[in-house]
Amino acid sequence: CLLTLLDSPINKAGRLQIYISTAKGVLIEVSPSVRIPRTFKRFAGLMVQLLHRLSIRSTNSQEKLLRVINNPITEHLPPKCRKVTLSFDAPVTHVRSYIDGLDSDESICVFVGAMAKGPDNFADAYVDEKISISNFSLSASVACSKFCHAAEDAWDVL
Repeated sequence: CLLTLLDSPINKAGRLQIYISTAKGVLIEVSPSVRIPRTFKRFAGLMVQLLHRLSIRSTNSQEKLLRVINNPITEHLPPKCRKVTLSFDAPVTHVRSYIDGLDSDESICVFVGAMAKGPDNFADAYVDEKISISNFSLSASVACSKFCHAAEDAWDVL
């Protein structure tokens, strides 16, 4: 899921901000320019290093590529931000129509649960609404990809 988001044109265009909330409630800010290791072993090592040091800096500059930040997530979101979560149990919505329905000065925050099973109530305290983007149950990676593609089309990101 994270690799899908970071590789997307919308991220490369600077129109995407990624946050990760761990199972233990640690909130991580992800720089759009970070390159995540492609193997789980290296990724796990990077996450251990991040949790010990609280940030990972670029070797070429002082830019923080990953950093632990204070909760709640809502303090890091832009003003006038519509907060939605994706749920198979919610009414099905065409993503492009949903994005086109945003006010011109409104941004969107999508909460995605990257778990295979279980209740999708992880973001209930934050979100304004739940939507479904398919008649089928989707993996987190596919859901992220589908949402990013629709946003790219709506915002003319090529």
